[in-house]
Amino acid sequence: MSYQLRRTQVVGGTIEEVFAFFKDHRNLEAITPPWMGFRILGSTHEEVQLGTRIRYRLRVNGLPMGWESLIAEYEEGTMFADQMLKGPYRRWYHRHQFRQVDGGVEIVDQVDYALPLGPLGRLAHWLVVRRQLDAIFAHRQHAMAERFPLLQANPEPEAVPA
Repeated sequence: MSYQLRRTQVVGGTIEEVFAFFKDHRNLEAITPPWMGFRILGSTHEEVQLGTRIRYRLRVNGLPMGWESLIAEYEEGTMFADQMLKGPYRRWYHRHQFRQVDGGVEIVDQVDYALPLGPLGRLAHWLVVRRQLDAIFAHRQHAMAERFPLLQANPEPEAVPA
């Protein structure tokens, strides 16, 4: 059974600034929840590009494990997708899309994933995995909002003493 997670967020800044943040794979540590113990072990390129492989170490439910991703799609300033080559899922394909909008940049994360172990995987998804993914992406959105705050388009006028 396959699942899909989709999150949309608008952050401040320009497409160039926001996309540059994501192109630096080291920034992934900054937007991943601390409880995951996420650490980058290595990358084949200094910046994310088509064909980049990135190796990580993280904890899932307290258990340490390795993860390796391949950048399977890449379009400068618009999108990229990472595909899990090694890790805890049977399938993980995460597409990151960026679009300049009024007042900032829209980021769309879409993850298509499947768990191993058939019926046990479905039970684990219902009991644990979907909640964990919600928490991870909520943390990520909060971290991005702090790094790229939206500018208030029409600030409230200050009160002027009479």
